[in-house]
Amino acid sequence: MNDNLADWTGGTEAIVYQSCGACDAVQYFHRNFCAACGAPDPATKRASGAGKVYATSLVCRAATPETRAHVPYNIVLVDTVEGFRMMAHGDNDLAISDEVTVSYRPFAGRLIPYFGKT
Repeated sequence: MNDNLADWTGGTEAIVYQSCGACDAVQYFHRNFCAACGAPDPATKRASGAGKVYATSLVCRAATPETRAHVPYNIVLVDTVEGFRMMAHGDNDLAISDEVTVSYRPFAGRLIPYFGKT
């Protein structure tokens, strides 16, 4: 797969991750090597956007003036079906173990992944 797939960090509605051909480990943060075994050049892949909530935290106080309009907002840790865990925003009523899918929404001037119940 293309090692330069665009994702939400660049404004594209997608989440990308890497998969190691040597040990089958997956990792969310882009690196030039596998964090599990050290093999070079793990493959970049596009995630499906499906997962399960691992943890959730409702933010009730704005950290910056730009986020004030969004309060309260929920920060969630999601275990994706591909096998990596990521932090994102989600519906305020999400609970641990809820199955979720991603959409993308504007937040403080950026496009971000946003998880809701499946």
